[in-house]
Amino acid sequence: MSRALDPVAEATLAQRQAADPLFSVFVTANAGSGKTKVLVDRIARLLLQGSKPSAFLCITYTKAAAAEMQRRLFERLGAWCVADDATLAKELKDLGAPEAELSRARALFAQALETPGGLRIQTIHAFCERLLARFPLEAGVPPGFDIADEARAAALFCACPKVHFAVKSFSSCNALLEFIIW
Repeated sequence: MSRALDPVAEATLAQRQAADPLFSVFVTANAGSGKTKVLVDRIARLLLQGSKPSAFLCITYTKAAAAEMQRRLFERLGAWCVADDATLAKELKDLGAPEAELSRARALFAQALETPGGLRIQTIHAFCERLLARFPLEAGVPPGFDIADEARAAALFCACPKVHFAVKSFSSCNALLEFIIW
């Protein structure tokens, strides 16, 4: 009979497996549980294995999460540049990539910085906007369109004659907008 792992050890094992590029995973968990760490670990391991920074697309729900993921990744890669051999070797071992070349790990920061267009770590909204801008005709939007901010969207929405009929007050218009606008 096998002994069950304690919850922390079990979570750590699950995070390590999710960060391993050999596995196909879907990460979902509560806030503060380590999702960003797992994703940054996974990207770092893929970069160590030779994946190009331009080949990544990381999608999150919030701008804050996208910025945090990018900050943590650049912080880690930057630290690898200046770490002594023993420290870097230990970090790579802890990451699950003990066989990685130290010189390769040190070069990743510059490689990521020099990636045309930068690392693509963005919100689902930014990704969709890029997709629409790249294929406007296929999406049924005019080329060169722009995204309306909330104030402009509210004004346009409330200016529609059918909306005036259905929505009597500005406050109910805002409530309706909050329901249909991301």
